[in-house]
Amino acid sequence: MPSNEAEALAMSLGKGALAGVAGTGVMTAFQKFVEMPITGRGDSYAPADFAQKVFGVKARGRKKRKRLNLIAHYGIGSGWGIAHAVATRRGLSGQRAVGAAFGAVYSGDVLLNTALGLYKPWEWSMKDTAIDVIDKLVQAEAAGAIYSALAPATPPASP
Repeated sequence: MPSNEAEALAMSLGKGALAGVAGTGVMTAFQKFVEMPITGRGDSYAPADFAQKVFGVKARGRKKRKRLNLIAHYGIGSGWGIAHAVATRRGLSGQRAVGAAFGAVYSGDVLLNTALGLYKPWEWSMKDTAIDVIDKLVQAEAAGAIYSALAPATPPASP
């Protein structure tokens, strides 16, 4: 049991990061075994594009780009669980916490990637938009469920 607020916050955020990584695994499985067979969509390298743009990382060759994509995918995914942890610490739970985390992270993702010139959402079809939203909602739901399983008694932060 944490002895002070700083320890409680650190534990919540750590559990959130773990839940985000696990939620990303759930989303990835959903994409590979459900969404992509239905839609015919190929692999996305958006996480690698983001890492290359933000960190200046150069991944030359297919194997290195795939590895960078995987690392960035799960690294970025940890943010979904961290956002859920923050929402929970602010007193939200269940679908309210999932909704708050989804709203914050998804809108931030689209806005940041658009500002970086990586996304052009005004060119996305309705199908592309629906795929993106559904995949990320699966991720948010999974991260939330996993966080709740890891931290069932997380008290809200002190005011």
